[in-house]
Amino acid sequence: MATSHPHCTPRRNRKPYGLRVGIFALLCGAASLFAQTPAQPAPQSPAQAPAQSPVPAPAQSPASASVPPVTAPPRFVVVLDAAHGGDDLGGKLIDGQDEKSVDLAFSVRLRSLLAARGMQVITTREQDRTLSPIERAEAANHANAQACISLHAAESGYGVHIFTSSLTPATSSRFAAWKTAQSVAVSRSLVLAGVLNSAFNQAGINVTLSSTTLPGIDSMTCPAVVIELAPERDSGHKIVSEPGNAEYQARIAQTIAAALLQWKTSDGKTEAAQP
Repeated sequence: MATSHPHCTPRRNRKPYGLRVGIFALLCGAASLFAQTPAQPAPQSPAQAPAQSPVPAPAQSPASASVPPVTAPPRFVVVLDAAHGGDDLGGKLIDGQDEKSVDLAFSVRLRSLLAARGMQVITTREQDRTLSPIERAEAANHANAQACISLHAAESGYGVHIFTSSLTPATSSRFAAWKTAQSVAVSRSLVLAGVLNSAFNQAGINVTLSSTTLPGIDSMTCPAVVIELAPERDSGHKIVSEPGNAEYQARIAQTIAAALLQWKTSDGKTEAAQP
C-alpha cells in the first residue's frame, strides 16, 4: 500500500512571496499619500443678512401738523439814565454824598426790579464815567424804548419830583430837529408821568409833577421823564431818610417798577389822572 509523504503534497494556488510583498508596499504608499493630502472644506454659501422690516414713520396728529409758528412777544425796553458821573459830581447831598453816586446806586437797584418783571433794561452807565447829554440821548434813541427815565437826587424838597419836557407837542416827523426831538413824544411822556404820579400817590409817597427845559430829555424820541429823589420828611419836615438810604430807595424803586408794569400792560395807552 502506498503512503503519501507530507512534503510531497502538491501546493495549490499560492502566489509567489515577492509578488505579495510588492502589493503590500504599493498599498502602504497609497495610504501614506492619502494621509498627507489636506482635506478640502466643503464650499459654503455666503451668509445673508436677515431681512429688516421697514420702520414706520411716526404718525402726525392733525392738531400738531396745523399748529402755527410761535412768534416772540414784542420787546418792552426801558432806558435808565443815571445822571451825572465822572467829572460831573452833581449836587452835594446833606449826608455828604455826591449826587452821581446816589444816582448810579438807584439805577442799579431799579434795573434789577424791572428785569425781574420781564422788562429789557438798558442803562446809559454802569460805572462812574462822564457822559454828555448828546451821548445819553443817542443811547436812548438807539434803544427804541417804550420808556426813558433819567434818575437824579436832590437835597432840597421832599419825596419825589417828576419832570417832563416843556416842549410843545408836535405831530410825528421823520426828521425831527435834534434839540427838540422830544416834541414828537411829549404827549406820551405826559401820560407816563401821570401813571408814575398815580403810583406814588397810591403808595403814600409825596410827589410833585412839573415841566421844564431838559437838555438830555429834549433830544430823546421816547416817552421820557426825570425822576428826582429828594429826602423823605415827616409831618414836621424833619428828614427821615436821605436819598442814598437803601431802604428808602427800595420803596421808591418798587413803586416805579409797579407803574412801569402798568405802562407795559396798557401798551402806553393808560390815561392816568393828571394832578
